[in-house]
Amino acid sequence: MSETLRGLEIILAGGTGGLGSETARLLSREGARVVASYRSDAVRAAELGDAATLVQADLSSDADRARLLDAAPSLYGLAVFSGMPARSETLLEESMETNFLGPIRLAREAAARMKQAGTRGAIVLISTMQTSTIFANSTAYSAPKAALVHAAKILAKECRGPADIRVNVISPGVNDAGMAKASIALGKYAPYLESGAIPRYGRAADVARAVRFFLEPDDYITGQVLTVDGGMVM
Repeated sequence: MSETLRGLEIILAGGTGGLGSETARLLSREGARVVASYRSDAVRAAELGDAATLVQADLSSDADRARLLDAAPSLYGLAVFSGMPARSETLLEESMETNFLGPIRLAREAAARMKQAGTRGAIVLISTMQTSTIFANSTAYSAPKAALVHAAKILAKECRGPADIRVNVISPGVNDAGMAKASIALGKYAPYLESGAIPRYGRAADVARAVRFFLEPDDYITGQVLTVDGGMVM
């Protein structure tokens, strides 16, 4: 598959964080033309170097989303990594905006552009393993992410047909990069390792490879959720 993405324009929203930056580098090595957005951390974003064209964008802003999509006029693919941990229910409204509304609006707007251009493209949304198993005190984070999964399936159904835009979801488990890194440092998930439920914590590369799988132009999968968690939810 190493040549199939060459020259294709792919947007990674929130693509400068732990999971997104690994994906950006993987896609760039395969010759994709990567556009990565960041909300505020320009210093971290610059660490991507030549792997991606950078665009500052807040997905809650209609104008920012449009500007991000404009940066890829021949858009083939979109992966949305944007999110926030939201460990308190006082953050529920902010979480809904960041973890659900911004990502799904961007996905729908990207799909509309692909349809208009007649592009047979691919969209990948990033959710969480917490949508498929119950963790106490996770309402503010997992409920918006669960809504994202359902909305993605609706979009996948709407995008069937001549345009053939595939929409899928990846639900990562506990990774030693990104938002879960702080929880690992606190020992929150140590019992899963100690009991042998998982062989190790996830790595950014695990998620990057899953995103790459769904972006494959000749892929035959849509409307599905792939949980990349080492078997934790079992």
